[in-house]
Amino acid sequence: MIMRELTKIEQETYNFIKSVGEIQTSNLPNRRMSGVISNLKNMGLVEVFRKYTSFFKNKKKKFVRVKK
Repeated sequence: MIMRELTKIEQETYNFIKSVGEIQTSNLPNRRMSGVISNLKNMGLVEVFRKYTSFFKNKKKKFVRVKK
């Protein structure tokens, strides 16, 4: 895969996720950040995964973090 230059919003999103560590996708501060996660995932920079947030609920939530 050919790496391309990141756009401004992609760079902001990547830096934000990197500084936070791990964040729920619905808790991102900007709605535009949610849209660029798929681009960052396809480039191999971040990973999206699901995990339980409560012991009492069976529903998993989506989280995102920077790949190491």
